[in-house]
Amino acid sequence: MPVPWFFLSLALGRNPVVLSLERVVGPQDTARCSPGLSCHLWDGDVLCLPGSLVSAPGPMLVPTRLQTELVLRCYKETDCDLCVRVAVHLAVHGYWEEPEDEEKFGIAEDPEIEEPRNASLQAHVVLSFQAYPTARCVLLEVQVPAALVQPGQSVGSVVFDCFEAALGAEVRIWSYTQPRYQKELNLTQQLPDCRGLEVRDSIQSCWALPGLNVSADGDDVRLVLDVPEEMRFGLSLYWNQVPGPAKPWWHRNLTGPQTITLNHTDLVPCLCIQVWPLEPDSVRTSICPFREDPRAHRNLWRAARLQLLPPRAWRLDAPCSLPAEATLCWQAPDGGPCQPLVPPLPRENVTVNKALEFPLLKGHPNICVQVSTWEKQELQECLWADSLGPLKDDMLLVETRGPQDNRSLCALESSGCTPLLSRASTRAARLGGPLLQDVQSGQCLQLWDDDLGALWACPMEKYIHRRWALVWLACLLLAAVLFLLLLLKKNHVKGWLRLLKEDVRAGAAARSRAALLLYSADDAGFERLVGALASALFQLPLRVAVDLWSRRELSAQGPLAWFHAQRRQTLQEGGVVVLLFSPGAVALCREWLQDATSAAGAHGPHDAFAASLSCLLPDFLQGRAPGRYVGAYFDRLLSPDAVPALFRSVPVFSLPSQLPDFLGTLQGPAAPRPWRLAERAEQVSRALQPALDSCFRAPGTGRGMGPEAENRT
Repeated sequence: MPVPWFFLSLALGRNPVVLSLERVVGPQDTARCSPGLSCHLWDGDVLCLPGSLVSAPGPMLVPTRLQTELVLRCYKETDCDLCVRVAVHLAVHGYWEEPEDEEKFGIAEDPEIEEPRNASLQAHVVLSFQAYPTARCVLLEVQVPAALVQPGQSVGSVVFDCFEAALGAEVRIWSYTQPRYQKELNLTQQLPDCRGLEVRDSIQSCWALPGLNVSADGDDVRLVLDVPEEMRFGLSLYWNQVPGPAKPWWHRNLTGPQTITLNHTDLVPCLCIQVWPLEPDSVRTSICPFREDPRAHRNLWRAARLQLLPPRAWRLDAPCSLPAEATLCWQAPDGGPCQPLVPPLPRENVTVNKALEFPLLKGHPNICVQVSTWEKQELQECLWADSLGPLKDDMLLVETRGPQDNRSLCALESSGCTPLLSRASTRAARLGGPLLQDVQSGQCLQLWDDDLGALWACPMEKYIHRRWALVWLACLLLAAVLFLLLLLKKNHVKGWLRLLKEDVRAGAAARSRAALLLYSADDAGFERLVGALASALFQLPLRVAVDLWSRRELSAQGPLAWFHAQRRQTLQEGGVVVLLFSPGAVALCREWLQDATSAAGAHGPHDAFAASLSCLLPDFLQGRAPGRYVGAYFDRLLSPDAVPALFRSVPVFSLPSQLPDFLGTLQGPAAPRPWRLAERAEQVSRALQPALDSCFRAPGTGRGMGPEAENRT
């Protein structure tokens, strides 16, 4: 039996907390004031024109606070509409200006001037109301007696009954005076729907509202809709992002009782459910039950992705808003922790799906972005790794500027920021003087500069070269001695050197070459074929990375994060990414080329090949793919014309017929001679043959995704 979720009991239980509303009889709008004030509501609505700010000639009556209350406007006992009552609190602002001559010479005040100061105050207060698709403005005339006119003091309030609005609507209310003496007040409020109000017997649109229950059964999530058998209704799943409109993820028109099944990997905190009868002007009920679900938060972080936007901007893509902060940091090549750079990018909450600019003068491969919660770091990307190359052994100098042009420099190391010219036993302290000269002579790259300080990246290659000059010289001398000895014995070792040279060149090239295999898991037979190819390439030997051998790491990191890390490591080491095309892979590529946004949302974060396309396609579109990527397909599974034209900018090989050329491309410029390549191609072909035969005997089935609907009447 499904077990109801504990956090839904408050929202969807048998006895939810409801509000009982006051009833207002009749369609006529009214206004009333607090004791001591007099007010009048002008007939009909007025134009909503706030106008520009003007200076007040003296004390003025202005609105200071807005307060709302929900009521029912009823025409009959069972024919009511939801209505918003608005209370405007008023106060006296401003003072009478004293004439300069009276203050200077003590001239007696004119009684005709004194009379307005003791008179009552009058104001025209406008209330503007917006709730799609309606907008109204009403004018209230309020008068305060002279006895209550005290500058800076509250004088009371005026109450307006009332603005009609739809259940579940978002309403916005403004208030200002005419003429306008200050910035208008505003208030935004989300009105409840039928579930949160005691209105089912009073508002007719609530009578046919479908019942909805959410429960969990193992890894599945079940949405149970309790409606009459012949009733037709709409069901929509959407991501309720803030800011921005809701983005529908799944929508169906259904009939009768239904049970909708979701996979737990599809849950994110902002996933909401909306249900409504398929009738004109029907009320829609929405709930967002996964906001506190730990699995939904884990899925959100797995789906989040940091993306580089040229020239120096970045964006965090995620289905929902993330409770996280972003900082810049400096990643040293020794693999230590990334050191935060507080001055350029102070810690602030991340705004997802929005491009953010780096306040930097220059880019550097060691500058990374960290996105973290208050508990731990979640994401880190060195965003310029593809365009600026691998990490550099540069020293980051932090310049701090104080008053009276006081400046100090320190070097950022794993132990902290070490002041230059100090006596510490660190590399920065030993090279403090030369590094300071490099900054002054312009040999360091300035990354950031403002009134508080600056950041400098100073190359360290020349200091490393000096330190190892004697070691290199000794190695060269030793190599020269060995070369002379080999010359003396050349007749004995000539044949041995020929064979050794060829084997060492081929073996070294193969061992230093990494290959990342990407494929679409069409079926179990094709996965076995990919596994056989990876094992055969590993025996050459090549350093092969494939998700079949990294299931635990893939589950922990998520497909997108795992692929991005493997791709970056492979390309930094001079390796190659192999795209294995199959009918399923070709279909996914065509979906991405037609509409990348809908393709990514449709396949979800659990599809590794679909997730990798978001990083692969920019390289092909921008001409960076040659030399980094290689394509391949199996002879009897796919025709050459089926490979999308975009991916033909790199070599595409047919396997196993073109295995020698394929292996030569994988092993790079130092590949062995053709006869050796033919032998290795024969070995790989023999290893692939059983898997190929099995694949053609038992073709796989297609893949499905998205919510699975089952009728349960």
